[in-house]
Amino acid sequence: MSDCFIKAENVKSDESITPIHICRPEGVDRVFANLSQAQQNYAKAHKFNGGIGQAVLVPNTDGNIAMVLFGVGVSDDGYSDSPLLVGNLAAKLDVGHYQIASVPNEWDLALVATAWGMGAYEFSRYLADQNAPPTLVLSEDMHPSETSSLVTAVNRGRDLINTPAGDMGPKALHRTAKKLAKAHDAKFKATVGRDLLDDNYPMIHAVGRAAHEKPRLLEIIWGDKKNPSLALVGKGITFDTGGLNIKSAAGARIMKKDMGGAAHALALGEMIMATGLPVNLHIYLAVAENAISGNAYRPGDVLASRKGLTVEIDNTDAEGRLVLGDALTRASEEKPDLIMDFATLTGAARVALGPTLPPYFSNRNAVVSEVMQCGITQLDPLWNMPLWQPYMRLLSSPIADMKNSGSRFAGCVTAALFLEKFVADEQAWMHFDVYGWNPTNNPARPKGGEIFAVRGLYHWLKNGGLKNDGLKKECLKNAHLN
Repeated sequence: MSDCFIKAENVKSDESITPIHICRPEGVDRVFANLSQAQQNYAKAHKFNGGIGQAVLVPNTDGNIAMVLFGVGVSDDGYSDSPLLVGNLAAKLDVGHYQIASVPNEWDLALVATAWGMGAYEFSRYLADQNAPPTLVLSEDMHPSETSSLVTAVNRGRDLINTPAGDMGPKALHRTAKKLAKAHDAKFKATVGRDLLDDNYPMIHAVGRAAHEKPRLLEIIWGDKKNPSLALVGKGITFDTGGLNIKSAAGARIMKKDMGGAAHALALGEMIMATGLPVNLHIYLAVAENAISGNAYRPGDVLASRKGLTVEIDNTDAEGRLVLGDALTRASEEKPDLIMDFATLTGAARVALGPTLPPYFSNRNAVVSEVMQCGITQLDPLWNMPLWQPYMRLLSSPIADMKNSGSRFAGCVTAALFLEKFVADEQAWMHFDVYGWNPTNNPARPKGGEIFAVRGLYHWLKNGGLKNDGLKKECLKNAHLN
């Protein structure tokens, strides 16, 4: 269980547990009714009125903390009156055991606990002082095992993204994936270096051949083959210089996060395996460092691909779609019920939707609303974008089947269209263009590496998403306008 959680039955009899009362302004009187007059006076002296983010530590007669009062305000934006605010509280409280005593009536307690675990996160690997988080006592209606598994997976993914490329290169990511597979009795396979050419993964090899650590395709296979099948594909560019189209200093600064797609795929895969969802799971991680050397691939080169399509290199900084292309082709060969790919793919997606709302593309319109609703319910949103087929002409090349990047228009759409070319025509597929990073602190989402959308996707899968008949319908080859 995550170190910020403990089950009620595991709390020692002499352990002090501090209750937390969470309320809106209209719920303050109900909370005050359970306080002594002295405690009410103390809270009023600190001007507690249930406003957003207010936190008051109310003492008992001995001067020790008797309870915590926490205000969540009223609904007026995406964060007010939200269980995610509990993440802010977890980030501020001292070490100790806490228990949720009251919340607004319609709040989901499992989401409250999830927000606590996400907010208590701190990346402290390189810090001299290792701060222990406050511990939340989990009640049964918080679904302790599942909640802890989801939070552990999210925070592990954050650790992967936050770790600098010097300590999270292709070899380190390889070790991490292998260790996760072993922990869940899954099969693991790695295709490394020149073996990528022998096994026909030419684009993964081309992107990573200039780095001192060899490129590789990593695979994790788990679950009963009788269950619905799911392939997760992740972009694992452990550092992106931009290649010979080198990035600016500002653009390169946080490119340790460019393996964020792999971190997302591993996080969702861990959730599935840890909770034992009835899924036949196959994870593919396309791992490389996009480095600069004498043998780096060049603008103007034409690359072969596993699919048989040729790709003219318009820009070496559009490398993620290349490694994903080979991995998506491999995933399609197994004919799973669904392929999901995750990638820190385009700056255009950030321009369109900002850093915390990932664009979501699907070639199966029938399931779009379900997926989006699960994201909203789990406070892990994403937004559907169109696979607008006319824009494919922006990727046309006079000397190859396509280019790897188009014009400055609709960049996240053309990137998705590029990837779609490497998915079998009859194959159900979803693409998530994630940022993998919080540029500022948000409730339950500290600044730094972040895992987006996968909690909502986990719940969609848990609720039978792979059994939706819409996944089996033929892919529409015209414009997708959801």
